[in-house]
Formats: sequence, structure tokens, C-alpha cells
Amino acid sequence: MAGLLCRLLLCLAAAGAAADLLLEEARRSVDLSTHLAKVSAELSLANAAGGAAASAFLLALEPGLEPRLAYLGVQVKGEEEEENTLEVRETKVKGKSGKFFSVKLPSPLAPGAKVRVSVEMVFTHVLQPYPTHITQSEKQFVVFEGNHYFYSPYFTKTQTTRVKLASRNVESYTKLGNPSRTEDMIEYGPFKDVPPYSQDTLKVHYENNSPFLTITSMTRVIEVSHWGNIAVEETVDLKHTGAVLKGPFSRYDYQRQPDSGISSVKSFKTILPAAAQDVYYRDEIGNISTSHLLVLDDSVEMEIRPRFPLFGGWKTHYIIGYNLPSYEYLYNLGDQYALKMRFVDHVFDEQVTDSLTVKIVLPEGAKNIHVDSPYEINRASDELHYTYLDTFGRPVIVAHKSNLVEQHIQDIVVHYTFNKILMLQEPLLVVGAFYILFFTVIVYVRLDFSITKDPAAEARMKVACITEQVLTLVNKRLGLYRHFDEAVNKYKQSRDISTLNSGKKSLETEHKALTNEIASLQSKLKTEGSDLCDKVSEIQKLDGQVKELVLKSSVEAERLVAGKLKKDTYIENEKMHSNKRQDLVTKIDNILDAL
Repeated sequence: MAGLLCRLLLCLAAAGAAADLLLEEARRSVDLSTHLAKVSAELSLANAAGGAAASAFLLALEPGLEPRLAYLGVQVKGEEEEENTLEVRETKVKGKSGKFFSVKLPSPLAPGAKVRVSVEMVFTHVLQPYPTHITQSEKQFVVFEGNHYFYSPYFTKTQTTRVKLASRNVESYTKLGNPSRTEDMIEYGPFKDVPPYSQDTLKVHYENNSPFLTITSMTRVIEVSHWGNIAVEETVDLKHTGAVLKGPFSRYDYQRQPDSGISSVKSFKTILPAAAQDVYYRDEIGNISTSHLLVLDDSVEMEIRPRFPLFGGWKTHYIIGYNLPSYEYLYNLGDQYALKMRFVDHVFDEQVTDSLTVKIVLPEGAKNIHVDSPYEINRASDELHYTYLDTFGRPVIVAHKSNLVEQHIQDIVVHYTFNKILMLQEPLLVVGAFYILFFTVIVYVRLDFSITKDPAAEARMKVACITEQVLTLVNKRLGLYRHFDEAVNKYKQSRDISTLNSGKKSLETEHKALTNEIASLQSKLKTEGSDLCDKVSEIQKLDGQVKELVLKSSVEAERLVAGKLKKDTYIENEKMHSNKRQDLVTKIDNILDAL
């Protein structure tokens, strides 16, 4: 109800303003040098004396161009030629059909006062190819239909219209008021005392070989990460909306003749942000290697070269993506965050986008989302996006807009709140996943999942366990001999018989205990039916011989100390015993290795 009342008040105010205002001068320029129609008008607006102050004025669109309007901007010129953008709202006028806009002035215009305003309008798809089909060697001609007069709800004292074309080759044009023509320019007027809503068809048929590229559909995905990166990916469906190619395409003629396919598009430049990195350009087939990247101080220029030149009616599809550092676009104060990025970015010069879908993927846990847009956009219901390490999904803002041009390259601001504790979620998930993995492996390797018992396997395991014990005991027993050798050497130096007797007693006690343990294990091997029992028996015999040699060495050491044996004889006997002992130990080691 409140919105309806507000619109009614706007309509009444606009209708009142229309009765008191007039245009003293209107200088209009229509730029038709590209595939867009850019209309700019310098207006001198006056408020009639004796009336009321006007806080706004009306702008009207020509009926034939209403659905083609892509952008409308109004600025007021001050005393020092500075320009201030004015607020523009669509409104309705009582008793009139068509599209009207109410432009709010920076300050009320007093009776008898004047103000100069600048109006800029951009129209898309108003240049119609004629003929609609051409061959590869033909040039492209288009037709524009408009109005000789500046369409306005106010009386206009004087006005002029200047039309700029793409070339000097003009087939025909209307000649209201005996217009003047120089090269690619046609000037109409001045027209005096033009009544409100005056219309007279302006028609120009001329050569225009500029790129008639149109983005029929584009999806722009912005994925925000609080770990320092913003990923941008654009999926673009592109079409050449000029005169449709008639007949076959000859690659030979296209490369040999410079004017062959003059209206086709070989390549175009896309301007990326200066911080863009990891840029990729691909389609369904894969990476397109014909592109070139140029890094400048304030931007990154990428030359997009499709796999084939685009003629009228031809289409192409590609994907371009890059990464941006988040510190340049993401701002925060505590848990409050603001993302400031372009709603649509540059794709090519004089771009036209029929349909745009923007998806902004925020971090998981973002709440209280609010969007500030410089112009009207259509918000769809938010979605959820799941990627790696996500649990309950990332919120996705979805917005749509149609009929965009370069003037729509403006920043959109997304406000949201985010608890910084949630940044620990992903690292903790990784740690937990590895912990569960390792714990599962530990449990798995220690469990026996066999349904029936395997007696042979159990027997092999028992034999292996007994063999391991035998190896340990044999090595320990061989170590006793080394300790006894040390006792003998001390005795030869100190001549203390107690040292020798103590070492001999220790050898006998521990040797007997180890030998009995080995014999017990030998019996177990025999019980298990293992042929390793014989090898253990052989080790026992060889060990007995080693012990005998060790004891002989100790007896001869006693005789040497007592003076009953000469030193030369002792040294010779000791060398012989040592060689025999070494041979026996080597045999024992070989058997142990075989075990």
C-alpha cells in the first residue's frame, strides 16, 4: 500500500512539473559507429516564471526504443563544469502511455531559473542488418530507425540532432529540414518551437563492419575464501548478431584477401583486474592455446581468440577463470565482512550482455547477508554449494539481470557476518580424518578375520616363535665366552686366581641354564615335527666344542702364570685354539642364518 501511494505521489509531482518546465535548448548526438546506439543530449532546462519550484523533471522514451534501453544516466553541470549524477526513477504520467523517468534535481529549480543537464542513453539491438544475409566477400550494411526530434514531454524552443556513423558509405538517409552531411556525420536542425512528444521517423542505411558481438548468456561465479583467495569463473555464450553468413566459408580466401569477411570477428580483448593470476581460457574440448596474456600496471589484458572466426549467426562458448587476492576486495571489522567486487566485468569493448547470472559463493557459516547494488538486480532465492570439507554447505547469492552494457561495470557490495572460529573447522576435519584412518588401519592389521582355524599356519607361527627364542639364547650363550675371555685376560695381568675362578664359575652356571633352555626349545620343535630340531642339535654339539676350547685356553693361561708353560708355546697354542674356535663360531652363525 505504501509503495502504491509513493508511486502515485511521484506521478502527480511529475505531472505538475511537466506543466511548468520547458527546454530552451536540446543538443542531441546519436552515435551509431558501433553495434550500439549511444544517445547523449545536452539540455537547458528552464522553469517558467510565476510557477512553483520544481524538484524533478521528466524524461520520456520513444515508443519504438523502450524495450531496447540498456542504460540511462543523467548528470547536472554546475558553475565550474563539474558533473553530479542525479537520481533516476521510473514513473508514470497520468493520461500518457509509454515509459517515463523522474529525475530528481540536486536542489529545487526556482521559477525563472535554468539548469543544464546531460542525458546519456544506450540502446541495444536497434541496428538491423540489411540485407540480413551476406556472403563472405560482401560488406555489412545496417538500418537505424529513430526520431528526428528529441522526444520530450516539454516544449522545446530549439534543438539539433547529430548522427555519427561507422563509415562514409551511406546508402540512404531521411532529409528532414535539409540536413548537412560531412564524411561520417549527418546534422539535422536546428528545429524551432518543437511541441511535446513530437515524432518524425529518422532512418539511416549505411555500412557498418564493426564487431556485432553479443553475449547471449553469461554465468559469473565468485567464490570467496577467507584463506586469502577469491576465485572468479565466467562461462560465456557468444554470438555474432550481424548479417548472417550466406553460402560456404572459404578459409583460403579469408587468409589471402584482407577484405574477406570484413565484418567477422577474429579476436577481442578482455581486460581483467590487475591482481588476476592463474588465468585459464578453455571450452568443452580443453584449453585454448591461441590466447595471449599481457600484464600491465593497472590491468591484465587477455586476447581471446576463438577456435574459428565468428561470422553473422555463428556462436561460440568458452570459460575464463582467474584468482584474486582477497585482501584487495574483502574488508572486515570484527565479525562484520564486506565484499566489494564488480557485478559484471569487461569482456570486450562495446559489450552487450543479453542475460547475466551472478553467483557469489560465501564461506560456510556466513550469515546476515545483505547486498547493495548500484542498479536494480533480480535476486533469486539463495542456494547452497558443497565442496571439499564442507558440512552444511556454503551460502550462494544468486542474482540475474538482462540487457547490460559497459556502463553497468560497477561494484556490488555484499555484507555478511562470519564467526572466525569457523575457520578452524576445515583443519580440524583434516586432522580428524587422518586420525580415523590411522586408527582404522591399526585396528585392522591386528584383527583376525578368518572364519576357520588353520592348523598348519598356527604350527608355522609356533615354530617361528620358538626359532626366534633359540636365536636369542644362542647369541646370548656365545656372549658368555667373550666375558670369560675378558676374565682370563685380567687374570694374566693381575695373577689373581680368584678372578679366574669367579669367571669360570659364572660361565658354568649361566652356560648350563642357557643350554637347558635351548634343549627345552629343541624338544618343542621336535614335538611340532619341525626339521629345525636337527639344526638346533648340531648347534648344541658345536657349542660343546667351543666351550671345550675356551676352558683349554684358561688352563693354559694358569700354566703360563704358574711358569709351567713357556710363553712362545702358549702363544702358539692360543693361536691354534683361536682359529679352531673361530671356525666353530662361523659354522654356528651359518646355521643361525639358515634358521
